[in-house]
Amino acid sequence: MDFELQWLLIALPVAFALGWMASRFDLRQAKRDDRASPKAYFKGLNLLLNAQHDKAIDAFIEAVQHDPDTTDLHFGLGSLFRRRGDFERAVRVHQHLLERGDLKAAERSRAQHALAEDFMKAGLFDRAEAAYKALEGSVFDDEARLALLSLHERARDWHAATEVARELEGRAAGSFATRIAHHACELALEADSRQQPEQAELELQRAREAAPTAARPMLLTGQRLARGGQHREALQAWTRMLMQQPTAWPLVAADFARSAVACGDCPSERDMLVRAYDAEPDMDLLQARLTLESDPAQRHRVMLGHLQRQPTLSATAQVLQIPVADWDAQTPVRLHDTVAAAARPLQRYRCAACGFEAHQYFWQCPGCQGWDTFPPRRLEAL
Repeated sequence: MDFELQWLLIALPVAFALGWMASRFDLRQAKRDDRASPKAYFKGLNLLLNAQHDKAIDAFIEAVQHDPDTTDLHFGLGSLFRRRGDFERAVRVHQHLLERGDLKAAERSRAQHALAEDFMKAGLFDRAEAAYKALEGSVFDDEARLALLSLHERARDWHAATEVARELEGRAAGSFATRIAHHACELALEADSRQQPEQAELELQRAREAAPTAARPMLLTGQRLARGGQHREALQAWTRMLMQQPTAWPLVAADFARSAVACGDCPSERDMLVRAYDAEPDMDLLQARLTLESDPAQRHRVMLGHLQRQPTLSATAQVLQIPVADWDAQTPVRLHDTVAAAARPLQRYRCAACGFEAHQYFWQCPGCQGWDTFPPRRLEAL
């Protein structure tokens, strides 16, 4: 009994000493790891700020190796991979995070969203769609639905896009009426291409109901009526559109003028075009106005007046169609000034290294400081 007590008294201090030594060793090792991880992390951050992405990635990889349980380091590393176009490695980083059983729900959603972004940037749209759908009910739900909406629009899946847009509206994520109207317009165009006029009209009706003041549904409605020979009804549809969207005149001016000519008597339509042109002398409106002018002399006056108001190359091309005998005294001067102004940007030299442009030739580029980087010819001669 005394023998066992003696050994017990000896063993207790020895065990205590061994435990203390082990704890000190673990503590020192932890401190070394903690020092190594922040050092590598801040080194990577500094390199990232200096746009040295490759070296920054190496530093972050070192930091992750020292502290593999730190999720923020993994997210930073995955983001760097994605930014430099290394999508495969970005996917591996985020998939590794998702495979961890100890990951909190918020971090798991974040990793899932990052993975979906990897797939999206890589052009793997099917996998991106599945990854975004997995975020339903998470804090990234709205962002995922917006991404899905863009994916469906990219794939021209207009029914699915409309469904997602209505879900987002139901979640008070904003108004998607205009986008829904565009989806219906695209479906109407597809129906017309399949020779399904009733379906096309139904889709346009849905578009008008979704966004009553949107220009495109009314524009397409008028175009369908004009193709069917119903020019008066087409003009009425376009007039309603222009009353609500007057800035859309250039989109409909040519069709408007052709339908007006087809109707025969078109003084009111001519007056509408003249008023719109006077308010905004656009080239499309000019062409439409000329379509309704039967008097050649009046056409020439309108074109010369446009050159005076809008001295552009397009106006110059129009005026050059007029016989020289019908020019006024200022026409040659205006033509010269317009062509000279249009040619001025082409009379520059451009640095082949950085794209810096200048009217005079430089042996050393003021932009990138490179020597002999300017080709000895102006832009118009290249």
